[in-house]
Amino acid sequence: MGEQQQAQAGTRLSAVEIHHNILEPGLKELERPTAALLWSSLASGLVIGFSFVGGGYLASLVGDGGKQAAASVVYPLGFIMVIMARSELFTENTLVPVIPFLERRDRRTFLNLLRVWGLLLAGNLAGAAIFGWTLARTAMVEPSLHAELTNLAATATSGSFGHIVYAAIFAGWLIALLSWLLASTHATGAQIALIWLCTAPISALHFRHSIAGSVEAFYRSASGGASWAHMLGGFVVPSVIGNAIGGVLLVALLNYGQVAADRESGKK
Repeated sequence: MGEQQQAQAGTRLSAVEIHHNILEPGLKELERPTAALLWSSLASGLVIGFSFVGGGYLASLVGDGGKQAAASVVYPLGFIMVIMARSELFTENTLVPVIPFLERRDRRTFLNLLRVWGLLLAGNLAGAAIFGWTLARTAMVEPSLHAELTNLAATATSGSFGHIVYAAIFAGWLIALLSWLLASTHATGAQIALIWLCTAPISALHFRHSIAGSVEAFYRSASGGASWAHMLGGFVVPSVIGNAIGGVLLVALLNYGQVAADRESGKK
């Protein structure tokens, strides 16, 4: 059965169709102007901070035994805002621009991929640093919330280098998987549900997301709970490494592999 026949079979999109839905945006992403990528990624780094603030607020309303669960319920808030606003997260882009590279596998596409990653990561981290500093050093929220925010930040950014890399792999897997799932539907309600289902476990299971977690890391630094060097080297670096591994290896390569296999089967 060929690709067109596979696409028409059944009531859901096939893996080949989802792949095509990602390929076109991925090609456009690789060609986006530098300024557009930086502004979009800066906005994402700022907006995703509301996951942290929302978590602190909800945690302040419940008893000690339910604080992490409460924070996890509202953790998807920043992700919903970022994704529905079409802003750019580095972790989403461990899938979308990787697909065009897997299709072409040439030097130009690879360099464009590295360019996109570098710009998005720089913009995300700058936004996270601004939000974290503002939250810690200004009257952005009521003083009573800072005890909860401090506890959440300490929990989310603690651990050895190796442990954070390992925990970040699963967060990267979930976010890249989310990008794949979002390409299967145009329904806004379904997209919001998918975002919640794929991001709430990151907080609930103590995985590590490099950008949302960086807001918490930079908040700790700005409030005096940890040094900037420790948060950068001990959290940001290992979480970025883990997220990239989880997104590229466990989603991009595996899902591309099944599409490539379908194509080979269709040629026979």
